[in-house]
Amino acid sequence: MLTQERFTYSFDETLALGAAFAGFLQPGDAVCLFGDLGAGKTVFVKGMAKALGIPPEQVHSPTFTLMNIYEGRMPLYHFDLYRICADDLFGLGYEEFFYGKGIAAIEWSERLEALLPRDCWQVLLAHAGDDKRSITITARGESLQARWQALKGKL
Repeated sequence: MLTQERFTYSFDETLALGAAFAGFLQPGDAVCLFGDLGAGKTVFVKGMAKALGIPPEQVHSPTFTLMNIYEGRMPLYHFDLYRICADDLFGLGYEEFFYGKGIAAIEWSERLEALLPRDCWQVLLAHAGDDKRSITITARGESLQARWQALKGKL
């Protein structure tokens, strides 16, 4: 696994990092987000949406709906696994979205880690004091190795 850590110091910087990261994504990519409540997972996804031509203000955490679909340059499938179990995910037909024509952004990925794609981007967000966030991006799986080289040092 290849990893890069960055620090952001505001909502806007976290949004910008999400947007910069999304510029390297391709259809079928899964972005698995990990972090405590308020760590910035949804803000990061808003940044990804912005890069895909989706207004960030339209993006909301799908805590009670399980998934939101946003149409942009390519679809963004935004999952929130905080309140669900594996049966809920199976009922959605998650494979269509995890391996689909768009990008899957999966908040609270640790809840169902066994069902996550083998090759995926992992984004760990952590509080680092006041508005400061530690954001660690990891490329997991062989298919992402070459793309990691393009991403490395550009975020």
